[in-house]
Amino acid sequence: MSRLSDYRLLCFDVYGTLIDWEGGILAALAPMLVRNNAQFSREELLTVYHEFESEQQRLTPDMPYSQLLSTIHPRLAQRLGLVTTSEESKQFGDSVGRWPAFPDTVDALRRLSKHYKLVVLSNVDRASFAQSNAGSLQGFPFDLTITAQDIGSYKPDQRNFKHMIKAVQADFGVEPSQILQTAQSQFHDHQLARKVGIKSVWIERPGATMGNQEDPIFDWRFDTLGEMASALEQEE
Repeated sequence: MSRLSDYRLLCFDVYGTLIDWEGGILAALAPMLVRNNAQFSREELLTVYHEFESEQQRLTPDMPYSQLLSTIHPRLAQRLGLVTTSEESKQFGDSVGRWPAFPDTVDALRRLSKHYKLVVLSNVDRASFAQSNAGSLQGFPFDLTITAQDIGSYKPDQRNFKHMIKAVQADFGVEPSQILQTAQSQFHDHQLARKVGIKSVWIERPGATMGNQEDPIFDWRFDTLGEMASALEQEE
């Protein structure tokens, strides 16, 4: 049986794994909900959001993520029976860089970086990730950053994983068998990692719902990235 310490590189999904994707979305929707005096459950809002986000990513794979969020915002409002404005939609798209990191994230990244190369493979645009990295990720120095904008498609498209595999082979001499896809979303990451022959670590953030599927696939599972870092340290 392989151990965490047998691998050389962690490939991260950022939003949902390192950054509180769901909390950030809900906070960004709050102005519209308040103005409409509307109340919906967390599950209702995130289910509708995920439906529209995934559909738009399939329809416009080359659209930058911030623009994509602005595009789906009025449709989401319409589905919920709410009224919104173009300014609110723009602010929703611009919110990505302000979404908060999970409390354990930065310390865990520092601990994991002592053993692994750390690579970002994220479904966002370059500008949004740069804002997140400079903000709640405290300028953490990842070894390589790849965004959907760089590739022209969004996960779960296999092109994203194939692009990453080729890049880490060229830059670091790391083979697929030495990579651990480290992510929360089954839909975006774990299912595809298995298809391209990469082992995965499921960071199953407590209460997270978006990207979950009935039959989860993973090789290791932890509630937080901090728990994963502790497990690695116990091996070494």
